[in-house]
Amino acid sequence: MINGTTKSGFNYKISDDQLDDYELLETICEVDNGNNALIPKVAELGLGKKQLSELKEHLRNENGRVKTSDMFREIMEIMKGNDEGKNS
Repeated sequence: MINGTTKSGFNYKISDDQLDDYELLETICEVDNGNNALIPKVAELGLGKKQLSELKEHLRNENGRVKTSDMFREIMEIMKGNDEGKNS
């Protein structure tokens, strides 16, 4: 289990089962190869639908929108934190 908090204050938990997912690995590899269109799939596979929805609400601005740049930053921070094996 990996627990963490992003710089913006979003708390997340990623279970060992979610991390040990071959489809997540395949999708991350595709993103690493330049297919950034798969970033939303990485987010859903890594966080799960419930946490992804919570992240969107966390980032929603006063106009009711979730900025792509904010979402991308958060997802990358979460994934990089996991690569480093951070446990909070």
